[in-house]
Amino acid sequence: MYTLTVDDRELVVTLMLGILRNLDPDGTHLGATDPQKALRLAKESPLDVAFLDVEMPGEINGLDLGKRLRQCYPKLNIVIITGHSEYAVDAFGLDASGYLLKPLTQEAVAHQLSVLRFAPEKEQGANIRIRCFGTFEVFCNGTPMDFSYSKSKELLAVLVDRHGAICSNDTLIGCLWPDEPANQQTKARLRKYVKDLKDAFTAAGVSDIIRHQERIGVGLDIARIDCDYCRYLQGDPIAVHQFNGRYMIQYAFAEETQAELIRMQDQRG
Repeated sequence: MYTLTVDDRELVVTLMLGILRNLDPDGTHLGATDPQKALRLAKESPLDVAFLDVEMPGEINGLDLGKRLRQCYPKLNIVIITGHSEYAVDAFGLDASGYLLKPLTQEAVAHQLSVLRFAPEKEQGANIRIRCFGTFEVFCNGTPMDFSYSKSKELLAVLVDRHGAICSNDTLIGCLWPDEPANQQTKARLRKYVKDLKDAFTAAGVSDIIRHQERIGVGLDIARIDCDYCRYLQGDPIAVHQFNGRYMIQYAFAEETQAELIRMQDQRG
């Protein structure tokens, strides 16, 4: 489960994150003390539940923030956090799942999670999420994945950029080492990084996601990942909203795709 807690008091956010991690240790639980940061976090991660404080200083209070988040995630569960029960009426006016009265308790939070208006999608096995907008990052069950070599991660980025299609060995070498020829040395390096990728995913509980044909090339089973770029190409409105003009910014090979995405975004208006 992916959750976001927003309260202007850091102590409340810290308490809430501790409760959520106790109740859902395999989930991803984010926190923010101001609405603007919350909106930035919402663009970077999928959300199932948002716990929002009503009375926050500034132009955006919890109810306003909830309306903005709902524009990004129509089926977002919103739970209002407040010290005053009269805000419950406003909470239900927002079509919120419910509300939590301060002081927060684990029992009350557990109850709200048990009666969510929209059920979070069930995860089967390891959940691989790949973020392309901004920097390229890979997560397994909400935790950043580790690779033995930085080039292994870059190789995965190339495969995602090609939308999982089988890429020839020469094409991959051209992306990873643009100033070097496709020879026995670069092909040996490529095999090493392919093996590292396969080993990393196998260790994460996801086998056969990398499709390797020794003399032909390498591909990726994109049906087994959640990727903002892939969803963008499918016209997913959340992914379209999340694109901020930046795509795999640490990799030079991605500049052409970034330009194309910006052109597509401009056409959408």
